[in-house]
Amino acid sequence: MDLETLNILENMVSTKIQRAINSYQPKEWLSLKEGASYAGVSYNTFLKFREMGLKVTEIDGIKRVSKSTIDSFYDQHSF
Repeated sequence: MDLETLNILENMVSTKIQRAINSYQPKEWLSLKEGASYAGVSYNTFLKFREMGLKVTEIDGIKRVSKSTIDSFYDQHSF
């Protein structure tokens, strides 16, 4: 492969990577399993957090928890 072709390929890959980075939007709302992972605990412990007052949104049987709610829950239970 010649240098010009390599430069073209490099530019194409760089452009694709930049577009992917620019379009990336982190999720705020997580499934309960994702929430447990985000919180750094097991799923069973996460269910205990719900019993302790962690708020979960349920719409038509689909449960989601926001990252900010998990963060606030940790703040409320910190000493």
